[in-house]
Amino acid sequence: MSDSRRDLGDFLRSRRARIAPEDVGLPAGGRRRTPGLRREEVAQLAGVGVTWYTWLEQGRDIRASEQVLTAVARVLRLDADERAHLLELGGFGAPTAPAAAEVDAGVRLLLERLDPAPAYVQNGRYDVLAHNPAFGRLVTDLDRLPPADRNTMWLAFTDVAWQAAMPDWEEVTARMAAQLRSQRGADADRRQRDDLVRRLTAASPRFAELWQRQDVLEPRTGRKVYISPHVGRLRFDVVTTWLQPRQGLRLVAHLPADAETARRVERLAELARR
Repeated sequence: MSDSRRDLGDFLRSRRARIAPEDVGLPAGGRRRTPGLRREEVAQLAGVGVTWYTWLEQGRDIRASEQVLTAVARVLRLDADERAHLLELGGFGAPTAPAAAEVDAGVRLLLERLDPAPAYVQNGRYDVLAHNPAFGRLVTDLDRLPPADRNTMWLAFTDVAWQAAMPDWEEVTARMAAQLRSQRGADADRRQRDDLVRRLTAASPRFAELWQRQDVLEPRTGRKVYISPHVGRLRFDVVTTWLQPRQGLRLVAHLPADAETARRVERLAELARR
């Protein structure tokens, strides 16, 4: 069984468990051994054979058309991110090139020019490949960490200082786990992501719980709050710019959301340059 087929089956089962029969106009039908719709109910509503749908959830070597997967997505009430994830697992996602491991000189210069706004470049599995001084000292000194730990996912789930710096830690980590699941990319990137998942699952019960939910979410621009041990509470509008299409490298810039944050990041930048 290929990884994609196994992931497809796991994802379908998790989404099926969320839907109550009455949500789709079916009678509850008494007690059920497991929550959610039965396989035969999904198959009936999507207009496919029960055996075929069962094989699909089991990861069998069958080919589902985009039309059929879209019908299943409708029955399971998938949102836009979940539907895109399902189609990608089914082989209908946009092809992606392996993410580059190096950050070129022009991008590094851009990071410097963004200072004092904290900014960094990361890949699809959240490794921090380059950063400016302000981000390097936002919470802890990133340059003192082993390269394998310079990963925003790893820091959020395992580093006590970073957890203390995130006042909305539970909400943010739920979003991060869902975004990590949406990042598949090329085969080499997928293998690296799976290595990170295994490492996080072993190190963080919180991550293990979230990963089991099978939630998916595409990375988006938004608001972030940090409590820096150096300069206090900081509010940022986070802007993400793709340096490669979709699941390759991306530059993440933290722009001060208010005047007080702007003053404090100036102070942070001064500390980082010492």
